[in-house]
Amino acid sequence: MASPSTVVRQRVLESLLPKARRVQQAYGGAEALVHLEKGSWQVLFLDRRLPDLDAEELSQTVRQRYPAVEVVLLEADGEPSGEVVETEPAPMLSRPSTEALGEAGGIGDSALDSIRDPDNQSGRMESHSFRSNEFLPFQPLPGMVGHSAVMQSVSRMVHRVAPRDTTVLITGPTGCGKELIARALHELSTRAARAFAVVNCAAIPETLLEAELFGYSRGAFTGALQSYAGRIQTAHLGTLFLDEIGDMPLSLQPKLLRFLEQKEMQRLGNTQVVRVDARVVAATNVDLLTLVEQGKFREDLYYRLSAFPLAIPPLADRPGDVIQLADYFLDKFSARPPAPVLSDEATTLLRAQRWPGNVRELQNVVERALILAEGEAVIRPAHLMLRDRGFRGAGEGR
Repeated sequence: MASPSTVVRQRVLESLLPKARRVQQAYGGAEALVHLEKGSWQVLFLDRRLPDLDAEELSQTVRQRYPAVEVVLLEADGEPSGEVVETEPAPMLSRPSTEALGEAGGIGDSALDSIRDPDNQSGRMESHSFRSNEFLPFQPLPGMVGHSAVMQSVSRMVHRVAPRDTTVLITGPTGCGKELIARALHELSTRAARAFAVVNCAAIPETLLEAELFGYSRGAFTGALQSYAGRIQTAHLGTLFLDEIGDMPLSLQPKLLRFLEQKEMQRLGNTQVVRVDARVVAATNVDLLTLVEQGKFREDLYYRLSAFPLAIPPLADRPGDVIQLADYFLDKFSARPPAPVLSDEATTLLRAQRWPGNVRELQNVVERALILAEGEAVIRPAHLMLRDRGFRGAGEGR
């Protein structure tokens, strides 16, 4: 006999398939996040009992990261499941009811009624209301500054996945703090006492990247005067952080895929297979799916890396963090205590910025302001070299 949750899922599918343009099933919260990142979805039907994530926290994350997606929780005893539903674009309400969902997404009331079970024999569907006491207390990440709602959501996700060995893909614009998140994942994991090995795939020439990652034996090539273990083996029992993974040459991607799947590697010039137990965290500021479509990134490697995707929002999406970050940088870069304080006018100016260079750009602005203030106790607008006031720092925002 099918479990109650399976029965509910089947009823949802049967009701939606005739009326929705596309229905995609996901068998866990992390996979659902991958689907949400890939396409334009309108409704997420979510089982409260997921195999990998907390459904309540995932619901909050989806609402913050994908505000156009409505979340409907399914409650039933049985196997966890989840569906992401794509329908024709339509206006959605910020606090949906099941009736509003049906009208906006093209799902009829009769279909919704057929999903509901008034006797709760097979489970029930309800629209989700978010209550703060349903979620874990906020715990800042190591090195994290800023308590905006979106960063609290990121923090909770990191705390959830850090103790596991799940591969994590961190996405976000340049300068938003992806490496900080990667280091927090390591420090909160059971591997914290071991190595955190960093490889910037964009900073190492293609001809050297393979040797840097996988190592080489003495005599493997001209100039290889001694053996080198490589960054992957250095990360044994620890964490391997692959920054700017989108810049990894296509020729190297099969070797990385094999390591991710088999936990095995071979040094250049050596046929011996070495087993390495390393947790992999990758980061990118580009859309890997676009690279997949262009034939520049392997699709199977993308799905292997994005077992648990984490999207870091740009600073423009969390203006409440700007002043906290500015105060932090004032303390960090001040030549002597006490650090200068921001005037009200300077605070207003900083809050009004778009920050295309994200946290890194804000850090540069604060460091320059301290230099220009020359020991003054107050940072004023005259000390702020900002984009909308005619200043363009070399490389900022790229």
